[in-house]
Amino acid sequence: MRTINRPHIKPFSVYPEHQIPFLSIVGFSGSGKTTLMECLISELSGRGLRIGSIKHDAHGFEMDHPGKDSYRHKQAGAAVSMIASPSQVGMVRDVDRDHRLEELVAMLPKVDMALAEGFKRGTHPKIEIHRPEANPQPACKGDPHLIAVVSDAVLHWGVPRFGIDDVCALANFVLQYFQMEEQSEPTCAGMSL
Repeated sequence: MRTINRPHIKPFSVYPEHQIPFLSIVGFSGSGKTTLMECLISELSGRGLRIGSIKHDAHGFEMDHPGKDSYRHKQAGAAVSMIASPSQVGMVRDVDRDHRLEELVAMLPKVDMALAEGFKRGTHPKIEIHRPEANPQPACKGDPHLIAVVSDAVLHWGVPRFGIDDVCALANFVLQYFQMEEQSEPTCAGMSL
């Protein structure tokens, strides 16, 4: 397991004790965010953790149709799946603004960890999936809250880099980052992005 020493990122232990650990998967459209979410949800839930998912949609959404991201998150094993936009939060209720990720995490019932897709502008831990062939520009390179990058490209961003197919090592890193223990052995089911 890799050890991180990033003094500019607050370790999770400084967040309020009642707070559920959470991070977001960020990247540009077509980079593989949803697939990475599915793989990470499956890996972490396979280790006995109850994972909640949150999908940010800046343009509005329809709830949980087969093939949609929130449906895919649930099918991957998320105990709770939520979707958010500037005008709605799905479990569904109308809202008057785009909620911050921290507010949405507080709405998740009885989960061990929350993974969000999107929310790249927030001040919370983020993992970017970067595929230069899909979009050469990074979404969050240099962001002080970026804790890792997933890419097969050689990158020197000052954060740990995981290969596209290294979901097991990424899950280990996430658990170490949040100082969490898994409930069962790693599954490392050979998931592929």
